[in-house]
Amino acid sequence: MNASQARQALPELCEVLRACVAEGASVGFVDADDSETLNAFWQSRIASIARKETQLLVAREAGVVVATVMTGYSGMPNGRHRAEISKLLVHPQARRQGIARRLMQQAEALALARGCLLLVLDTRSGDVASQLYLSLGWQVAGTIPFYAASGSGQLEATTLMYKKVGWLADRE
Repeated sequence: MNASQARQALPELCEVLRACVAEGASVGFVDADDSETLNAFWQSRIASIARKETQLLVAREAGVVVATVMTGYSGMPNGRHRAEISKLLVHPQARRQGIARRLMQQAEALALARGCLLLVLDTRSGDVASQLYLSLGWQVAGTIPFYAASGSGQLEATTLMYKKVGWLADRE
């Protein structure tokens, strides 16, 4: 989606995020009912999309957004070879259909087409998404304890992951 399309889909984007947070997803938010914060998040991401710092991919079912993933690009000269994958969100009613896998594969391909050879992400340690990432060839770089608060206020660890793509994939 470009920024204009994302603005038009803002209610749908907020709903996917809200539903995932309500189901306990650790994606930076703790209150699924805080619509002001969820909306402000998407507004900031739309601005980033407009500046070409972020790409947003979505999946739709019956014309409605049911999943998202974002790829963020480094603006620093020493980091132009890497991208960060974030907000892989699949509405709970659309899960277990391979949507997340397809979005991740497309995000990786777009990053590679833009010249990014190293992809990074973080995920709550032990989260079900970790298995998806590992099955797609991502590697664990390490964990950080007490990284993020859950909806219940518990401090949880995050796992940092990376994936080498393109010609870098064959290098140690």
